[in-house]
Amino acid sequence: MKPALSELVERIDRLLPQTQCGQCGFEGCRPYAEALARGEADIDHCPPGGDAGARALAKLLARPAKPYDRSRGEYKPGMVARVIEADCIGCTKCIQACPVDAIAGASKLMHSVITSLCTGCELCIPPCPVDCIVMLPSGSLGSLG
Repeated sequence: MKPALSELVERIDRLLPQTQCGQCGFEGCRPYAEALARGEADIDHCPPGGDAGARALAKLLARPAKPYDRSRGEYKPGMVARVIEADCIGCTKCIQACPVDAIAGASKLMHSVITSLCTGCELCIPPCPVDCIVMLPSGSLGSLG
């Protein structure tokens, strides 16, 4: 990758929310940043970044501003996953699905979300066979136990 392109990728990547959720159609924020830098993706693909994120990308890339594409998902600011530990069966499916290794636990033991690492991508929810994962506003310390 050329130095100028590499620097642009870094600048774009810093603007993205780092959820690694894949809602943009790419494997994570960095591949989306690379596609944006090459002119192969539009600025409106990131629901976690919302309209403000799309505007920031437009400004950086000198493209016309537009809202994020709502068909890709809903904007949900500041969410983190929480395992309802009393219901967790220790299947490890959520651990395997987490793109940022924010879930700790072992087979047949309850799991916990490391809140400081959770990006709120929600990728841990679909594979959970007992629906014991909920999304809470970031900073919420309430007990669900």
